[in-house]
Amino acid sequence: MDNKDECCSTHLIDGDGVFNVAGVENFMKEVKLAECGLSYAVVSIMGPQSSGKSTLLNHLFHTNFREMDAYKGRSQTTKGIWMARCAGIEPCTLVMDLEGTDGRERGEDDTTFEKQSALFALAVSDIVLINMWCHDIGREQAANKPLLKTVFQVMMRLFSPRKTTLMFVIRDKTRTPLENLEPVLREDIQKIWDSVPKPQAHKDTPLSEFFNVEVVALSSFEEKEEQFKEQVASLRQRFFHSIAPGGLAGDRRAVVPASGFSFSSQEIWRVIKENKDLDLPAHKVMVATVRCEEIANEKYVAFTENEEWCQLEEAVNSHSVRGFGRKLSSILDACLSEYDAEATFFDEGVRSSKRKQLEEKLLQLVQPAYQSMLGHIRSDTFERFKEAFEKALKGGKGFALAARECSESFMSHFDEECTDAIIEQAKWDSSRVRDKLRRDVDAHIAELRTAKLAEVTTLYETKLNEALAGPVEALLDGAGDDTWPAIRKLLQRETDTAVSGFAAALSGFEMDEESRVNMVFRLKDYARGVVEAKAKEEAGRVLIRMKDRFSTLFSHDQDSMPRIWTGKEDIRAITKTARSASLKLLSVMAAVRLEDEGDSIDKTLVLALVDTSSSKSISSVDLLASNTWDEVSPSKTLITPVQCKSLWRQFKTETEYVVSQAIAAQEASKRNNNWLPPPWAIVAMVILGFNEFMTLLRNPLYLGFIFVAYLLFKALWVQLDISGEFRNGVLPGLLSLSTKFLPTIMNLLKRLAEEGQGTSSGQQPQGNPALAAKSFRGSTNDNGEVSMSTTSEVTSENGTEYSSSLLHDKTQ
Repeated sequence: MDNKDECCSTHLIDGDGVFNVAGVENFMKEVKLAECGLSYAVVSIMGPQSSGKSTLLNHLFHTNFREMDAYKGRSQTTKGIWMARCAGIEPCTLVMDLEGTDGRERGEDDTTFEKQSALFALAVSDIVLINMWCHDIGREQAANKPLLKTVFQVMMRLFSPRKTTLMFVIRDKTRTPLENLEPVLREDIQKIWDSVPKPQAHKDTPLSEFFNVEVVALSSFEEKEEQFKEQVASLRQRFFHSIAPGGLAGDRRAVVPASGFSFSSQEIWRVIKENKDLDLPAHKVMVATVRCEEIANEKYVAFTENEEWCQLEEAVNSHSVRGFGRKLSSILDACLSEYDAEATFFDEGVRSSKRKQLEEKLLQLVQPAYQSMLGHIRSDTFERFKEAFEKALKGGKGFALAARECSESFMSHFDEECTDAIIEQAKWDSSRVRDKLRRDVDAHIAELRTAKLAEVTTLYETKLNEALAGPVEALLDGAGDDTWPAIRKLLQRETDTAVSGFAAALSGFEMDEESRVNMVFRLKDYARGVVEAKAKEEAGRVLIRMKDRFSTLFSHDQDSMPRIWTGKEDIRAITKTARSASLKLLSVMAAVRLEDEGDSIDKTLVLALVDTSSSKSISSVDLLASNTWDEVSPSKTLITPVQCKSLWRQFKTETEYVVSQAIAAQEASKRNNNWLPPPWAIVAMVILGFNEFMTLLRNPLYLGFIFVAYLLFKALWVQLDISGEFRNGVLPGLLSLSTKFLPTIMNLLKRLAEEGQGTSSGQQPQGNPALAAKSFRGSTNDNGEVSMSTTSEVTSENGTEYSSSLLHDKTQ
């Protein structure tokens, strides 16, 4: 494909008659022909070889067809058929350059390809240019009269007639006026048309019904080039808007949409190639075949455009139509009756064959609507079945009974609806749709049955879970000797209640005995599973439960009041009792005991963990050095003996702190209550300190000295804030006191000296603060404790008094 100034061209059919399918497809994409719709025109040119066809097209349509080089001699230039897009002409115009006729290259076989190419051009073109020399007018062979006669004859047989414009282009016009040449040409064409055999319908049809004949004349390109170009430019204007009313092809018919041009051209060429000899079939059969087919096609088209059918088809595509079969049968019968009336005089065999084909085509056309109707009947019946079935179930009817009654009722309803949709002309069977409806109904029943059974099962499983989980957890939390018997009793009671209701609910499903027993067994098994799962869950928290129970029993008395360790409680006995209760909890949690079978877990734990001295004396074997319990299966074991031993060790470790804290609190309480020294110490103090006591009684000054020393010590304690200094630790307190001790001593001595000087002189120096007074006060508080304080009062220059507490302390 070449490109030049908006002109695109391709080799449509090569010299051997091969249609270039790929080339045409690419050509259509290049010129965007598919977007034109019906707004395009096809022009072709035919004529003798070396008559200047390509030259005329290149100047007329600005194409780029290869032209003959006159200096190299007269030879064949165009082989086959070339096609190009005309540059600058609207609408889109395609031009075909046909291989010249009467060429020496093809020899005697020339006429076959001539006829085929000419017939192809007439079949696809809106305008056909017939290029001829002026001096050939009036001749038989050179004027292409036999070729035109054959083309007209065969075209009437193979193709539906179309309005084509035949433009005869007279080249190298002589002095003979065009007004004298044109009548001769028209007369020759009319004679050819009159001589061509036609179908009965077009027996008297004039040439003007199928062809518009135009005649133009051009000057010689070689001798009068400028005049030739002017005439061509004028002729070019006639091809603008050629398909508009009044244009060259304004009254054309049967136009193929642009998107189907490639396929249409290919099929036309194939038909032409298959009829190489172009012989006419037998007249009678040919007429009957063509006419009956035309009638059948007309009736088929009329049926497709029938308003009643269109409305019926549109309606059935969206919903079910009442009386569909009766209405459609009536429309089909009317269409076939019209065909019979118009084709009654044609050959019976052909007429019957075409009628059968028409009936098959019509039935094929309406079959999707019939299938849609069956589909609507099936879907509507199925939806109504589901609604009725659900309503019956909600009304309390048994599941099996409701399913049986509803399915039978609506299958009968489907059969009635299908009878109403039957088309008389067709023998179609609706059994496949009925079978599909039956499968849908059965599948829905099975699905709903499964869902309802699951719903019932879930309901009673939920009830069992609610009835068992909480009580079992509470019973295990207060573990004792009667825990598992109580759980077994609870399980039996709740299981019997659930099974009774469950069996009643299953009765409506009409299940076989084996299935019913299996479902009841699974429900009982689920109940046991709830208890076992809860026991397993609680066993996972056994250590927490043991510590909680120990803490409750150890820290609270029999009245559930917190214990106050006064020193009179027997901590050892309390600890033993609390641990024994925790050990009981561990033994209860160690295994699932839903069967009334005895075991020795509690005894083994007591011997191994509590009565260790007696167990060692009985046997040197560790009773808990095992992964299984005697008389208990591994599937029922929740805590193995080894795990029990580990848990007990961890339990004792984590509870020893509580016991030690209680012991410490008891010891502290005893110390607080015994504030006096032991009696022996008091007797020793009296005996050993008798002499010193007598000395103090004989010398009262010692008492005063001791009292003064006590006051000074308390004053230093307050001033240095010894308790506050040691609040952050011993070492920081000592370091801080070491820096403050000497200045505080010096300050106290200085103040005492100043106070002594002020007292001896009887006056206070002006402008200096003095120690006004110093007093020691003693008081007794409500508890009988003695409070001692030293207060210093200082008077400033303006007579205002300030007081500072030097010491305040309580002693017992």
